[in-house]
Amino acid sequence: MARVAGRSSPAGNDNKPGSPSALRCAACPPAGQGWPVIKRRQQADSSSLPGSISAAWDSRSAVCLSPTNPPSPPPLHRSLPLPSDHCLRLSRGAFMIPFLILVVLEGIPLLHLEFAIGQRLRKGNVGVWRSINPYMGGVGVVEECARSSSVDYFWYRETLNTSTAIDESGGLQWWMVLALLSAWTVLYVCCIRGIETTGKAVYITSTLPYVVLTIFLIRGLTLKGSVDGIKFLFTPDVKELMNPATWLDAGAQVFYSFSLAFGGLISFSSYNSVHNNCEQDAVLIAIINGCTSVYSATVIYSIIGFRATQKYDDCIGDNILKLINAYNYPENSITESNYNEVLIYLNQTTPDILQGLQLQICDIQTFLSQGVEGTGLAFIVFTEAIIKMPVSPLWAVLFFVMLFCLGLSTMFGNMEGVVVPLQDLKLLPQTWPKEVFCGLTCLISFTLGLIFTMRSGNYWLALFDNFAGSIPLLVIGLSEMIAVIYDIEFMIGHKPNIFWQVTWRFVSPVIMVIILVFYFVTQITNNLTYLVWDEESASFPILEPRSFPPWINVIIFILAGFPSLAIPLVALFKFIQKKCCKQKDNSYDTVDTISAKIQMNDKMKF
Repeated sequence: MARVAGRSSPAGNDNKPGSPSALRCAACPPAGQGWPVIKRRQQADSSSLPGSISAAWDSRSAVCLSPTNPPSPPPLHRSLPLPSDHCLRLSRGAFMIPFLILVVLEGIPLLHLEFAIGQRLRKGNVGVWRSINPYMGGVGVVEECARSSSVDYFWYRETLNTSTAIDESGGLQWWMVLALLSAWTVLYVCCIRGIETTGKAVYITSTLPYVVLTIFLIRGLTLKGSVDGIKFLFTPDVKELMNPATWLDAGAQVFYSFSLAFGGLISFSSYNSVHNNCEQDAVLIAIINGCTSVYSATVIYSIIGFRATQKYDDCIGDNILKLINAYNYPENSITESNYNEVLIYLNQTTPDILQGLQLQICDIQTFLSQGVEGTGLAFIVFTEAIIKMPVSPLWAVLFFVMLFCLGLSTMFGNMEGVVVPLQDLKLLPQTWPKEVFCGLTCLISFTLGLIFTMRSGNYWLALFDNFAGSIPLLVIGLSEMIAVIYDIEFMIGHKPNIFWQVTWRFVSPVIMVIILVFYFVTQITNNLTYLVWDEESASFPILEPRSFPPWINVIIFILAGFPSLAIPLVALFKFIQKKCCKQKDNSYDTVDTISAKIQMNDKMKF
């Protein structure tokens, strides 16, 4: 694909019939017809900084690699494409089926929609919604606002130095602050010139994880118990499939996995040519992303199967040692092969003595389904398995380099989804170069991220993970569908086939409404808890569930309520401004869409 000089106007000379760039594609109008007139500013002229050239993708491979990164958006533990902290707590791998179903019915349609509107209107996520309808300006605003063994001990006590409650902040941990500063510095260097730099970095950050995952898969399949882990992943439990929480987790993960409703996809697609086949891109990227999720989940569960088998063997070994000492049996008289037979015999002959030994319950399925909260999958479960592998330092280096690339590439889209709207909103001087916008974004984000470097930071991370990326994403996705439901043909340049029409107009919105309703029901009926590392707990070293303090409801409302309410509040503000001020609002430019025409007709009637 030829390089495009910035986010140029779709009404320019490059779409004249017969020109090389007017090749037929899914996003092009029928032959002999021009694009509908767009009543807006010339984006390439007004948004470009003086003396600079707007950025554009160097090649189509860079366009496709950016959204097909193996990771999901933050938080980092979701960078392993399936939300394994959720998947682990669902018995017998019940997560995979609803995830793949929702990828087809929810993920692909919304992915295509975001590609189409960004590519068609050539604007960031704030400018897009202002152009479609001023009442929907809040959608873009929300997107911009919008994460005991020796390993356990080292992670919670040495690395995090975690407190025993979320309201015990414990102050900032200097080593965590330094790590956070280093991460944002590296991200700033990669994003300093927008897609001009991220488009090159993505070749490394997107491909390296696949190489490392393949290496881990080959090694994992040679480990004892790896097959048990893979069987656990692909064995569904009908009972869990009937649980609404399973579908809630799967629906949320679709948004994370495809970076939907974050605004980054719209900003990225605004750099594409209007003649780019965004439908083909959406389907291709969705297939790659879905296959990557299954592939990486297979790798993860091969390692988790090895870890569970190691724990099972250790559990049996401890029980055998207790039995040999208690009954004075000869060494090696009880083995793993005859352990169950001996246990049954002793339970029949000397049940009192056997009960007094307090033997552990050893069940491989229990060890497979044991999950952790927050960053536990990456930094506890996987690490615990790595240290038991031969040449563990090598595997540790490979794993954490991959994890760093996943986290870095995850942030590329999120940064673009913030920096581009900042320029479009004109809240800051337009003469400032993009480096300044990017630097301010990184600085503010670093400052806000300091809350995670406190001793209670791990609990705050779990809180943000559970509430900041659930309701707001569903509300944004639903609003996107509603905003362009009657303008689909205008956005993509041709009449969509029956699949897109049905999913965009009916299936996807209904699914999101159902998930949203069930989410509210489950959150209201369930007691809100979080897992605490407390050495004085009776259940130690198992993380102890505790109820959130009452004041945390205010934080939850800020995280989930404010972003969701921004959409109707902006619509209400625009309505009041139109009715009361009786002034023409020139702060936005609308396109020739049905929703915009309705709004303009209302103005004329008024």
